[in-house]
Amino acid sequence: MRSDNTSPEHVEEPSRPRRGPHRLVGRSLLYAISVFISIGVFLFGYDQGVMSGIITGPYFRQYFNYPGPIEVGTMVAVLEIGAFVTSLASGRIGDIIGRRGTLFVGAMVFTVGGLIQAFTFGFWSMVLGRVISGFGVGLLSTIVPIYQSEISPPNHRGALACMEFTFNIVGYSSSVWLDYFCSFLKGHPSWRIPLFVQSLIGFILVVGCFAIPESPRWLIDVGRDAEGLKVIADLHGDGNAADPLVRMEYDEIMEKVREEQDSGVERTYSTMWRQYKRRVLLAMSSQAFAQLNGINVISYYAPRVFEEAGWIGRDAILMTGINSVIYVLSSLPPWVLVDRWGRRAILMSGAVVMAMALISTGLWMRVDVPATPNAVVICVIIFNAAFGYSWGPIPWLYPPEIMPLSVRAKGVSLSTATNWAFNWLIGQMTPYLQETIQWRLYPMHAFFCVSSFVLVYFLYPETKGVPLEEMDEVFGEEELQERLENESEAASPVVDEFGNFLADDATGHRGGSSDRLRGDDHTSGGGWLAQLLYRLHYTGARSYEPVPREGAQ
Repeated sequence: MRSDNTSPEHVEEPSRPRRGPHRLVGRSLLYAISVFISIGVFLFGYDQGVMSGIITGPYFRQYFNYPGPIEVGTMVAVLEIGAFVTSLASGRIGDIIGRRGTLFVGAMVFTVGGLIQAFTFGFWSMVLGRVISGFGVGLLSTIVPIYQSEISPPNHRGALACMEFTFNIVGYSSSVWLDYFCSFLKGHPSWRIPLFVQSLIGFILVVGCFAIPESPRWLIDVGRDAEGLKVIADLHGDGNAADPLVRMEYDEIMEKVREEQDSGVERTYSTMWRQYKRRVLLAMSSQAFAQLNGINVISYYAPRVFEEAGWIGRDAILMTGINSVIYVLSSLPPWVLVDRWGRRAILMSGAVVMAMALISTGLWMRVDVPATPNAVVICVIIFNAAFGYSWGPIPWLYPPEIMPLSVRAKGVSLSTATNWAFNWLIGQMTPYLQETIQWRLYPMHAFFCVSSFVLVYFLYPETKGVPLEEMDEVFGEEELQERLENESEAASPVVDEFGNFLADDATGHRGGSSDRLRGDDHTSGGGWLAQLLYRLHYTGARSYEPVPREGAQ
């Protein structure tokens, strides 16, 4: 994508700018940008929560002629269809017009969709507004994590991404409490006002996009090296482009960009799939299980869950609001823990607690005793807290971390599209399943929590503290390829059509050379299971030592 061949040595260094009294640089600028772009995730958190409170309101139900579960599910979940479409398209859009440009377009589209919802005149105009807002949400939910990961230093990348997720939950909580307070209003403003407020917030994001810088990695990737260097100097220094640490980061990014571009590999989805299949599947699975683990049963339909448990009318919305506050608080510990404990420990511990809470929720509903309403509230709060601490933030952090710059936007677009596909599935099916399988719905999602624990334990490598340009070392792709090629040359046993060995290798040792390379018998037999275990051994549980940076603190 680079438009020139400017070498790092010949980039004209911007003169050191004067630091005016209001000019932000360094951590102040980094945190200010992080807070601002978090409005993007605030918006789709708000949009996910706003419907949960208004769909149970009497004026909303009257206006839409008392919709059934299919109609309610459609109005709630159709947003995910729009988000799915643009999250796929955002991979190309983000590479063409940049991260900031995509953020601007997403905010503008979302604002228009919110206005259509607020001034809807019937079921189909509401559906249209939800789809258009979904288009904006798809762009925002894809590009904000990419932008955040590309401006963040390695040792703070996890914390900043988790802060971003907290704003998502703040958006959700804000919409729930606004629904609650508006429920005291008489008439249709009780549900139109919460829908209108999201457009005001979207407009703030539209205007603010003119004040933030473009991603330095995208600028360098398209040949705007001097601009990229200036942004790096502002973000990770004091605005001085000659700072050694600034030059070190710039040189590292430039080297990686050149390496990827000199390879001559096309930047297409098919090429990405062939070359980085494992990374893509991990990124997609993280978002899939974030939904399968059951969060949107609560986020979209919490008042209905509480009504099932015995809380009626406005009390159900109040319980949802209290739950949302705990949800927000639970998203704060990862700010500190994610760059200390790492991604794997947080995901696995969260999955265990979520599974226990969901099983308990289903059992309390099954027995249906006087204590059930309070018990379900406690179980749901525990579940939300565990999700907010684990499977809430990490699936938004992990995909942009593990994908290389050349296909980062495309890889994250696929993972985000996976999120919205499963988001739609859960949102559409939950009202129906609540009526048909009832309490069994919650143990069903607990099963997925257990499955996600197993997946992370065996397949997810740790990425804490790893610079984005050194992520190849975590996955060991070059080392793995070299070892597999060596094995292929050293041992080429003849197999029949069922994969059974017909002859030993040249050394008389059955099963290839991978076990000899490691000095054990773990791959003896050479079957598909041995290959999988071998791949996991070298790419799943690798220990990574970051390249030391001189002068870094």
